[in-house]
Amino acid sequence: MEKGPFSVEWLAQSSRGGAQPAAAARRPRSPGKGVSSPPDAPVPAAALRDREAAHRSSPGHEAEAGGGAPPGRPRTKFSAAQLQELERSFREQRYIGASEKRRLAAVLNLSQSQIKTWFQNRRMKFKRQTQDAR
Repeated sequence: MEKGPFSVEWLAQSSRGGAQPAAAARRPRSPGKGVSSPPDAPVPAAALRDREAAHRSSPGHEAEAGGGAPPGRPRTKFSAAQLQELERSFREQRYIGASEKRRLAAVLNLSQSQIKTWFQNRRMKFKRQTQDAR
C-alpha cells in the first residue's frame, strides 16, 4: 500500500529523507544542475553527518558543548538618549502603532524591527514587574 503524502508514515520517512510527495515521486527528474543521485539512492555517511551538524547549528537548537550566541545580528546596545525616548513613548502607550514605529525608527536611527522588538521586550518586563509587585 502506497503511503499518501503527509500521512504519519510518510512524515516519519520524510524526516529520515526517504519520502517525497506522491506527485514528486512520479515526476521524472531531468538531469541537470544540482541532481546528483536518484531519490532512493543511499546517502553517504559523511553527508548524513554534515546534515546533522547543520541541523544542530540551525536557529532554535542549543549548542551541545560550550556556549556562545547563535549567529545573526549582534545584540543592540541602545544609547541613553534612545532608551529615554523609547521609555517616554512606552509610558504614553504600551502598544506602538505603525506611524509611531516609523517615526521612532527615523528619529532614533534604528530599524522598525528593533523598535517592535524593544516594545515586545519592554511589555514583558512590565508584566514581570507588575506580577512581582503583587
